[in-house]
Amino acid sequence: MNNNTETEKFRAEKDTERIYLDYNATTPIAPEVQEAVSNAMRDAWGNPSSSHTAGVKARRLIDEARTNIAFMVGAKSADIVFTSGGTEANNWVLHMGLRHFRHQRSQREINGKGESAGAVKPHFITSNIEHDSVKLVLENFEKEGLAEVSYVPVSTASGKVTVDDVVAAVRPTTVMISIMLANNETGILQPVAQICERIHRLNRNSIPFQRILLHTDAAQALGKIPVDVEDLGVDFLTIVGHKFYGPRIGALYIREPDREIAVFPLLVGGGQERNFRPGTENTPMIAGLGCAAELVYLHVDKYQTHMKEVRDYLEEKLLQEFGANICFNAKFSASERLPNTCNISFTRKSLAGYKVLAAAQRLQASTGAACHSQNRPSSILLASGVPEQLAANALRLSVGRETSKKDIDMVIADLKQALESLK
Repeated sequence: MNNNTETEKFRAEKDTERIYLDYNATTPIAPEVQEAVSNAMRDAWGNPSSSHTAGVKARRLIDEARTNIAFMVGAKSADIVFTSGGTEANNWVLHMGLRHFRHQRSQREINGKGESAGAVKPHFITSNIEHDSVKLVLENFEKEGLAEVSYVPVSTASGKVTVDDVVAAVRPTTVMISIMLANNETGILQPVAQICERIHRLNRNSIPFQRILLHTDAAQALGKIPVDVEDLGVDFLTIVGHKFYGPRIGALYIREPDREIAVFPLLVGGGQERNFRPGTENTPMIAGLGCAAELVYLHVDKYQTHMKEVRDYLEEKLLQEFGANICFNAKFSASERLPNTCNISFTRKSLAGYKVLAAAQRLQASTGAACHSQNRPSSILLASGVPEQLAANALRLSVGRETSKKDIDMVIADLKQALESLK
């Protein structure tokens, strides 16, 4: 393609109003967040560990951000530790489970009450629809002979794990249960609070070294529905900024670290974050994350109501326009979904999701998780009972705070022309 042709194509794309419906992949930075980051870069450039004025100013911003994030999830400020993002937080939690198990077994061995710490493997329980930052870590534990893992399947009648199935998977060596709060492709909420309630009963009736730790990845839920760690009953909760209009860093909620939960750092360094997560803090990004969290705890009800109204309008319009030629994937009447998420397939065999998106002139969406291949059936949909052909045709449409019904009308018109062009 010559330069003139490329220029013409670029101009044509600029002239076409794009409609972004991929908010489950990432969100734009909120204007207030952008301002908070910029102000911190300008005014709080000091090292937060320094005792002079520049350092104190940076430390103050970090403390404020920690408080805002704690408010967002119903926690204490001391329970929040900053991370580079969700992948680091999830990896850290799972490695903490390994070390927790070894430490407790070693203590028991020292006291002459148990077998050698290396003789028994820890056992993890998770679902078969987790994000790769949980799934692949646990698969790697198995491959290296470090742990045993039970992957509880979601029901094909609800898209959720069954609480009884999770509890039934518990063994004497179970150290941790990690179940996501909301799935990023189907939007279905998992019964995390009910699982935690049942496991708490088991923990109360067990000796201390057998306590089962409870983790949820709340990346997709935050900013869309209210989230409270006390209501959930979890020991760990993963927070990802770029899913709720914040910067691409994250945080980990740990229930009363070093009092309620023994913390084993993933990294070793200069002692920042109370030695839990060393490394000089990224003050501007932390300030942005705190601002994004403040927006959520102030306005989450408004966000939730708006997104649900627009998502429901989208589904009504899709049904009106395409009728029997469209299928709503993993939409179960008995299961709650995120208010912004819609997963569909056009039923004609030739209408693979990636082909429809390529033919669309306005719509920007995805066929599933952004970190997965876009031209093969989603393993999440297959696990949720969606037939392979429909899973191959899937489109994940996720609306945001700014999405309007006018945007939806343009998306419907765009999908009509895309399907016409693929005949």
